[in-house]
Amino acid sequence: METLIELFDRRPLENILGVEMFRPRRAVYICPEDAARNAALHRKMRAYFSRRGLQTELIFFKADVYDADAVLVLLRSILARYGDCAMDITGGTDAVLFAAGLLGAEAEIPVFTYSRKKNSYYNIRNAAFADGLVCPLRYRVEDFFLMAGGSVREGRANNAVLERYLQDFDPFFEVFMRFRRDWTKIVTYLQRVSAGGADGTYSLDVSGPYTVKGERGSRIDAPEDALRSVESIGFILDLRIAPEEVSFRFRDGQVRSWLRDVGSVLETYVYKACLDTALFDDVRLSVIVDWEGENKSNSVSNELDVMCCRGVVPLFISCKTCDVKTEALNELAVLRDRFGGEMARAVIVTAERGNARMRSRAAELDIQVIELSDLAADRLRHRLRNCMNA
Repeated sequence: METLIELFDRRPLENILGVEMFRPRRAVYICPEDAARNAALHRKMRAYFSRRGLQTELIFFKADVYDADAVLVLLRSILARYGDCAMDITGGTDAVLFAAGLLGAEAEIPVFTYSRKKNSYYNIRNAAFADGLVCPLRYRVEDFFLMAGGSVREGRANNAVLERYLQDFDPFFEVFMRFRRDWTKIVTYLQRVSAGGADGTYSLDVSGPYTVKGERGSRIDAPEDALRSVESIGFILDLRIAPEEVSFRFRDGQVRSWLRDVGSVLETYVYKACLDTALFDDVRLSVIVDWEGENKSNSVSNELDVMCCRGVVPLFISCKTCDVKTEALNELAVLRDRFGGEMARAVIVTAERGNARMRSRAAELDIQVIELSDLAADRLRHRLRNCMNA
């Protein structure tokens, strides 16, 4: 086909998939006014396709997407202007879909749609080439943000080096589960005795007092059993515990950052579990999502603990070592809907026992909950597989 007519949708994947599948010479988008006039959006879509190796010409037409008659007039003019047209009716409003149906009835052009459930295309009219055609496209994590005009950058973990630590994540999590109730205090102690300089420099060698200041004037003694357990998995070396002083050496800077951060132990465990399922094309730990893709200091951004994807389906995962608040569920749902759309899945993993109110809110937002009982029974990988097979 020379020209593919696309019905612009707020869900980014709906605007991208047909063009990537059929690679037309040009794609014509029927847009509401704000999208038709959004030059930044057009630029980012062109940049996305270029990055994916497509040189498709993109054309954006403004339409009142709630006026079927006006949309039909526009579609007729597009059909008259461009030859060899086909129409993808996967996205769009009901009025635009109605107009597309009218056009398909009066013109002998191929019309097809995409089934999210079956991940395949279907012939609506005159599109035998699309009937039952399975979508073979496979994306990486950053693609879902780029197609929506955003971008991602590294968060608190360097994903390039994670492979060398994979054998450490399960033992690290076992230590956490043993000392789960005191984990925040343990991390606070490690933070106090290993503070770096004001300029961000630090030493891997640590020597500090046996007792340090905690929150609100409290005192925290060295967690001796926990420190010995951390030493047993090789995260700290040369541990010495005396009545007044504790000393040890962090294995390296990456381990230091994980031991000084309360949530890292659960995040790394979930990251490895995603890899262990062998389901995903890409898995990322700790990514910063820039909504506008500008990477400016004042840009809107969020951190996502773990994200992975299989084919065209992304999975957004939030990890909490504490109770799950409504705000965390809302934030996860917003990220999923903005950058994944209806194809996306969302999971919140908590190392606490969930409560009925939290589970109810998660169900309302279509977020799967994996909680302490699942972690303790080693069901995390099984639950992740079920989330993707739902």
